[in-house]
Amino acid sequence: MAIPRLVAHRGLMARYPENTLVGLRAALESGACYVECDVQMNADGEFVVLHDDNFLRTAGQDMSVYSADTALCATLSVHEPARFGEAFCPQPVPLLRQVLDLIRGYPRAVVLVEIKEQSLAYWGVQPVMARLLAQLQPCAEQCIVISFDHAAIAYVRQQGALATGWVLRDYDAVHHRRALELRPDLMVCNYRKLPPGERPWVEFERWMLYDITDPELAITYGALGVELIETADIGAMLRHPQLHRLSCGRSIRRDASAPVPRGGAETRA
Repeated sequence: MAIPRLVAHRGLMARYPENTLVGLRAALESGACYVECDVQMNADGEFVVLHDDNFLRTAGQDMSVYSADTALCATLSVHEPARFGEAFCPQPVPLLRQVLDLIRGYPRAVVLVEIKEQSLAYWGVQPVMARLLAQLQPCAEQCIVISFDHAAIAYVRQQGALATGWVLRDYDAVHHRRALELRPDLMVCNYRKLPPGERPWVEFERWMLYDITDPELAITYGALGVELIETADIGAMLRHPQLHRLSCGRSIRRDASAPVPRGGAETRA
């Protein structure tokens, strides 16, 4: 029986603030072979690791990422006060380049970088994607670019430089046709949108389903041919003996002396 590999959704977000270096490192240390993070482009063209286009939810500051330059972002703490209080404060806004530095220390790991549609709509697909690919290129073998935005993934495909994943908004005939036109390397979908018990569209070899926190459900989808399962709690999921067999473990770490960042203990769009 095929066992799926797990992807840490925004890091180990069940236990740490999402999209933070501490959460991403915790996921890698727990055995993640794949981690996922979201990126937005800020006022001076730097990519920050952030799901929303505003810092209200994660930093408690009602501020658009598009009006914040990198210096201003550095003054914020994305410790998710509504979920964790002050347990992780201060928690700096990560830059994508810092995540890439982190992933290089785990040479068997892969990071799925989701470029958010809000940034593409605000700044334009071509300017954003050209900058993003230039930054990812030195780490291309460890990166997959994913997005809901069809044009953004088509741009990456045309450049032919990095692996791609298209996130489906709906699992229907229209998206099936557009997926056949696009031919991404990876298809991504919310598992709740699939017909129960059916293998996803067979024309596509690689699938990732999100967000699953039930190990048995993950194994069920693995048996249907799904390669990757994205989860908010990869630490708990990897305690299942079958899923643990495909963990990367601490052996993937290149620098065992590297310091661990300070910190304590479903929707995609």
